[in-house]
Amino acid sequence: MKSANNKTVRIAVAIMGVIFGAASASAADRFGIFETIHHSTVSFEETATAVEAGLRGSGLSVHAVHDVRVPDGVQTARIYVLTSPNYLTAAEDESPRTVSAQILRVAVYTFGEELQTFVDMASPRAHAMVYYAGSDNYHALLEAADKAAEEIRAAVADVPGEALSIQHGPMRTEKHYRKYKGDGPARMMAKFRTFRKSQLEIGEATAAEFDDTVSRVAAKLASGAVGDAEDASGWEVIVQIPIGKDSVYLGLTNPYIEDNMIRINSRFRKDGKSESAAFPGVDHVTALPTEVLIVREGDETLVLHYGQMWRMQLYFWDSGYRAFTANVGVPGAIANSIEDALEEF
Repeated sequence: MKSANNKTVRIAVAIMGVIFGAASASAADRFGIFETIHHSTVSFEETATAVEAGLRGSGLSVHAVHDVRVPDGVQTARIYVLTSPNYLTAAEDESPRTVSAQILRVAVYTFGEELQTFVDMASPRAHAMVYYAGSDNYHALLEAADKAAEEIRAAVADVPGEALSIQHGPMRTEKHYRKYKGDGPARMMAKFRTFRKSQLEIGEATAAEFDDTVSRVAAKLASGAVGDAEDASGWEVIVQIPIGKDSVYLGLTNPYIEDNMIRINSRFRKDGKSESAAFPGVDHVTALPTEVLIVREGDETLVLHYGQMWRMQLYFWDSGYRAFTANVGVPGAIANSIEDALEEF
């Protein structure tokens, strides 16, 4: 459908998503890993300025702002990496391995033939289902995640336009998230691993060496030359967040991961794709950044990263099995690049 109807189509899809998404959630407990929370009626830069002002004026902590490199530069996307002090407090007694649940992400991006601007977030609730599945405080943490999501919605409420609440793909049941090991026939690609088993060890040190390990890992990651969209080597550390006394989250990105994450979700999609906006997968950019975790457990300090096939399925399974088979080498290239960057840290 051409540009004259693009806005109508997008809003109609949004309305149907609210109506049928709510019905689906109650009937089948299906939740999206992402959520569209606002449709802006002003430009990208005006929207981004308003979003950032709202976030910084809220009770949320803004740790990083990053402009995503959309293939060919045909669309624009910016992500904000946040934490909620209230949510951090609710989870302060949880395992340091669960800290990925605490990293909140918001994106502003342009979409569709008219390059309209939307605001999305990575769903705190869906992430809580994954990372806190084994906690005795699971339900209280889901409530805390919901409150964090409300903090985000309130922070962007004054952006000109229309507030939305549209969960979008990948969509899964709570049961699926709580035992998340991948999706469908691609689970074997993720080796049937839960998030804990997908936290792969790069190195270890003593518990007393925690602070020194954090410094050395961050310095090592920042020291390498960053490649281009064809080269997975080199990483930008866009955020370093200490969470509690026993964990540090390092958020990484580079042109290669950004290019591939957008392309994998755009290749076989039709909604939102046009001559002027060829990459509808830009609505998945709150999957960024990828992570390295430094955690202190008992008498050890561990340096961990995620199996990238597990992570790619978590965020991009709605791209379809064909897209995964066409990009089967990408997760390994990303994981190997992180391990190579931290060799002999």
